[in-house]
Amino acid sequence: MADLLVPLYSLPGKFCSTGFTVRRSMAHEGEIIQKWIRVNFSAGWASEVLPAISRVPSTMMISLEESTGKLAGFCVWDCTALGFLGPVGVAEEYRGTGVGKAVTLEVLHCMREQGYGYGIVGGAGPVDFFQSVCGAMMIQGSTPGLYPESIK
Repeated sequence: MADLLVPLYSLPGKFCSTGFTVRRSMAHEGEIIQKWIRVNFSAGWASEVLPAISRVPSTMMISLEESTGKLAGFCVWDCTALGFLGPVGVAEEYRGTGVGKAVTLEVLHCMREQGYGYGIVGGAGPVDFFQSVCGAMMIQGSTPGLYPESIK
């Protein structure tokens, strides 16, 4: 999978998904969030988000369903490398609701406010999603990218 480049100086406005709230995660929520990511995605992603949860302020945005308070999705930045966005995940039951778009745009706006001109989506899976949400472009020659082969 190739990396994507997102020009942060030409982002669309922030997006609100009806029935959901987007906010920064808090340190005391870290264990709950990591467990949720491990169950819904992978142990690798649960480890990868640890730097985001550990910072003050965190570099993780979460989406909560307003009526239940249930975690619906998340997006992080500056975890694997500075300027990198991801991972991004939305629970299967909330896909198609706009949660992924909302947390992704919130993170990209935060990156721009921090002074980044570009964001990088490393090893992007859903390329079409990032292209439609934020105008992401393929970075030629970026495979295999920053991520080394995993420890066995």
